[in-house]
Amino acid sequence: MAEPVLVFPAGMPRALAYADRALSEGLRIVGSSSLGHDPARPRYPAWAHLPYVTAPGFNDALRAVIAEHGIRGIFTPNPVVWDYLNRCIAREFPGVALVNPSPVQSEVAPYHQALAFGASVQADALPLAASGAVRAPAPALEIAALFRHAETIPGMCDHEKIRALCDIFRSAPAGDVVEIGSWWGKSAFVLLRLAALHGTGKLLCVDPWSNAHLVQKDERGFVDQVAVDADEALTVFRINLLPYAQGGLNYLRLPSVDAATAYRAERQVSTPAFGSTTYAGRIAVLHVDGNHSEENARADIAAWAGLVVPGGWIVVDDYIWPYGDGPRRAGDAYLDSHRDELEVAFVMGSALFVRKRP
Repeated sequence: MAEPVLVFPAGMPRALAYADRALSEGLRIVGSSSLGHDPARPRYPAWAHLPYVTAPGFNDALRAVIAEHGIRGIFTPNPVVWDYLNRCIAREFPGVALVNPSPVQSEVAPYHQALAFGASVQADALPLAASGAVRAPAPALEIAALFRHAETIPGMCDHEKIRALCDIFRSAPAGDVVEIGSWWGKSAFVLLRLAALHGTGKLLCVDPWSNAHLVQKDERGFVDQVAVDADEALTVFRINLLPYAQGGLNYLRLPSVDAATAYRAERQVSTPAFGSTTYAGRIAVLHVDGNHSEENARADIAAWAGLVVPGGWIVVDDYIWPYGDGPRRAGDAYLDSHRDELEVAFVMGSALFVRKRP
């Protein structure tokens, strides 16, 4: 086995995440802390106490730990400890290397990526609608914030799709935003923020969150083999969206076709998590990302697309999908049968974007 890595201070969240990953990969690690009692100690197979890095005897104590455990690498998420070791490790602890980059750089790197994304969306903003008013792009900082927070939510909403969503909301009319298939809430968050930035309307998320409705009938059988917990997914969805809802979001825990019937019959949706939300009953943006079998994708579009108002957008997610052609066939069928009603259609990322004529 590889020579062990010292994790210090071992109780910081990034240290624990590194330790869990290292242990799952069969690597040898030694935890260390300057606390008299560190609650993280049971998480490590081996442990060593070190004084604070400011203590006069720190270097000697670290040398002793290195010698005792045969340490050849040090992981530290503490920026002060990392900076000190980075300056002196070659001189004071020869043969030992830091195994992680600067914690400061690691922490801010996702924000640099988000700022770059926001700037590029503003610079490359396209008037994707062929007619009607097109609003200015959202401020680059707002797009950066949207991107950064979306990246913390698990899910598969690709960056090019987010870029296209940023553009289509600029021409979307006023009305509800409806998402079919929300799961953990990544794309729901993007839709919620864009609707707020452009004053579009409130978001309704539709998902049965039921394992019985998850069978995708994908052609090669890969997707249906993945073990998931639908109840857990709904809990994760609530946690992800609660801080941002602010009265602008709710959900129907129903199959899509049943939810469409409920939406037509009642404008108010109430849940314990998000309270009561009143919808307009007219859809500005419809995001279809439910069950990907052709039968279900067709049913989702048939149940909801007629409620999209002139000038509104329909997004069929996973139009390009490596596990089957259900969404593509359903999207193509809609394009063929409603061609005279549509103004523009294009694919960006993995999704099909369609706008009804204003």
